Amino acid sequence: MHDGRVLVATNVLTDPQSDIAVLRIHSDSPLPSARLGNSDMVSVGDWVVALGQPFGLESTVTAGIISAKNRGIGITARENFLQTDAAINPGNSGGPLVNLKGDVIGINTAISSRDGGNNGIGFAVPSNLAQWISDQLVTTGKVHRSYLGVGIQPVSYELASQLGVPPRGGVAVTSVLPNSPAAKTGLKVGDVIVKFGAASLMNPQQLQIEVEKTAVGHPVDVAVIREGKPIVLKYDPAEAPSDFGVPSTNERNATPEGVKEQSLGVELMPMSNAIGKQLGMEGQVGLVVTAVQDGSAASKAGLEPGMVITQVNRQEVNTVADFEQAVKNDKDGSVLLLVKTEQGSQFVVVTK
Repeated sequence: MHDGRVLVATNVLTDPQSDIAVLRIHSDSPLPSARLGNSDMVSVGDWVVALGQPFGLESTVTAGIISAKNRGIGITARENFLQTDAAINPGNSGGPLVNLKGDVIGINTAISSRDGGNNGIGFAVPSNLAQWISDQLVTTGKVHRSYLGVGIQPVSYELASQLGVPPRGGVAVTSVLPNSPAAKTGLKVGDVIVKFGAASLMNPQQLQIEVEKTAVGHPVDVAVIREGKPIVLKYDPAEAPSDFGVPSTNERNATPEGVKEQSLGVELMPMSNAIGKQLGMEGQVGLVVTAVQDGSAASKAGLEPGMVITQVNRQEVNTVADFEQAVKNDKDGSVLLLVKTEQGSQFVVVTK
């Protein structure tokens, strides 16, 4: 506690998909509590303060602004982070991110860094999402989420022109799982979802959270642009299977603190059965590309999230360590990758 007391939690409830936990503790005296704010009302540019214990330095306070909303960085299965430039370092995780009224609008969770220190890019779980998760953990012991059953991606300027949609906003559907709620809704590959219920969509993370928070038995209108024409579909929520799209803990390569690019500017995680089902590659082994750094060697070579790297210089790779070692051993200045997509396998040459 802040006053130096050490209290033992008698019950711990966790949600591995979001990295949120609820602890039950007992105290002989009243404990002060912070007031939760409405993270949906936060705007880019708002001033915020981060509190924590970086590097063991107690009661450290740093200030900054909200740099962006609805960020996904590939460190947990469920993400919709607030991004801030307030200094967040190892040891800050779990500390509050507060607005100038003193309301907690986020839980400090991660940093994007090449060296493990603060580079002005920190991430926090929005308070509304944390509240939704913790309420369910307390009442039922687990988090119930709805799902669509689609593969999705952001709509880039180039993709927008091909799909006949405005160049900003919306989420493109890249695959639809058979017999999934999405299939029953009538969604098709190539559709661009622009609105889910009352929420106008800007990126895939936002759609994911909106879908998951939808209660079973409460249908939602889904506004879609299909071949340049707007249509409205009706989504009937269904609860997601417990392992839907979630790699096991030992398969999640990135840790909440210190998101780092791998060699060549690509972020990777080992293939799992759940991810294989989502990508239509059941039984496939290798490394899933979860993110590609803009302007990196991987980006220039055309690598994209969702691709699966199975070989580096004709050597099979199943762990990130295998990948790193194979790239390190290469002395020619270019790396030959064998990459698997839904369409099949192809060789990709990446110049370092």
